Amino acid sequence: MNPTVRAEIITIGDEILFGQITDTNTQWIGAELTGIGIRPVRKTSVGDKKEDIISAFTEASKRVDVIIVTGGLGPTKDDITKHTFCDYFGSQLKMNEEALALVTEFFAKRGRPMTELNIQQAALPDNCTYIPNLWGTAPGMWFEKDGVVYVSLPGVPYEMKSLMQFEILPRLKAHFVLNIIQHKIVKTIGIGESFLAEKIAPWEDALPDHIKLAYLPHFGQVRLRLTGTGSDQQLLDSQLQEQVDLLVPQIEEHVYGYDSDELESVIGALLTKHEATIGTAESCTGGFLAQRLTSLAGSSRYFEGSVVSYSNFLKMKLLGVQEETLETYGAVSEQTAREMAEGARKVLNTTYAISTTGIAGPDGGTPEKPVGTVWIACATPTETVTQLLKLSNIRNINIELTTTYALNLLRKTILKAEKEEV
Repeated sequence: MNPTVRAEIITIGDEILFGQITDTNTQWIGAELTGIGIRPVRKTSVGDKKEDIISAFTEASKRVDVIIVTGGLGPTKDDITKHTFCDYFGSQLKMNEEALALVTEFFAKRGRPMTELNIQQAALPDNCTYIPNLWGTAPGMWFEKDGVVYVSLPGVPYEMKSLMQFEILPRLKAHFVLNIIQHKIVKTIGIGESFLAEKIAPWEDALPDHIKLAYLPHFGQVRLRLTGTGSDQQLLDSQLQEQVDLLVPQIEEHVYGYDSDELESVIGALLTKHEATIGTAESCTGGFLAQRLTSLAGSSRYFEGSVVSYSNFLKMKLLGVQEETLETYGAVSEQTAREMAEGARKVLNTTYAISTTGIAGPDGGTPEKPVGTVWIACATPTETVTQLLKLSNIRNINIELTTTYALNLLRKTILKAEKEEV
């Protein structure tokens, strides 16, 4: 196996550090580098200060083989990346005639005048390899120093992505002898990260050296990402699948999908398979459950509708929840969740219906029912299944978690019905 080629991604711009824009470039670049066998090991964000940028370059050069830099290539005074590269490499700016011709053509095609600032975008460090940008005015640049490749790209996402796809990735593949980096993801739900780790510890300890495991928790789910490195694609795929086949029987009740599967897509496939339909009755989730179910194209085949009944009046009027139930047990109760789900199934005329009722927070709790107390229910033609959730005191987290747990309750209910049919 070849030595692993390592990369660092450096984003430049005060606007990123100030939180004025979201850095989506790093995530995309990381995925693309991994796809060709280069392992990203660090990402760094630096403001528009020359000394800090040079320090970031110097530190990165000690630990990686490739440094991808985005941002700071615009025509204004705060865009200092080119000048910083000149200082770092001991070079000077020189007008690049090929770049100038491309910038001139760019403005001519659009019928726009070209200012002196625009012209200066074609001035590049005299020791860089010019990378033409057919999608904007800021050229890309390629440098090499002490065995490290430095790539400078514009920060505008569509320009950066086009340069990476058509110019940089092919050049990196030609420059380095690369391994294959392959991921296999097992998606679990209903078990915490620490419990999961304890359960599969013997299997994890026995993993071969070239396969690594990462735990990626997110709102009630834990993704188990296996990353294999090798030089033979077919062999690596086989080895990863072998490890998945050893893992899954140990945690089968918690596994809902693999790789790009999402909980809602798995549920959609199950509903479609059985020609079943679904509706929702939501209180504390405020429609978020319906949004998740309808986020997929084709969801109209199985999703009928939703009743968002925030008030007790609408719980009674639209879903048929009994006034006595609300007075005796309260809106946040197993009984109310049950009647909401059963009412929704009748009103929406669906095979299944799921309901949510709870105290999302940050206020509204009592000693008996603190913030984070939630009941969910799933009604079928033959039974209604309920579940009590005891969540956090943070509203948005509670809404996300309730939705995820409700979807999982639906998934398990469908699978149970599937087994009973056999």
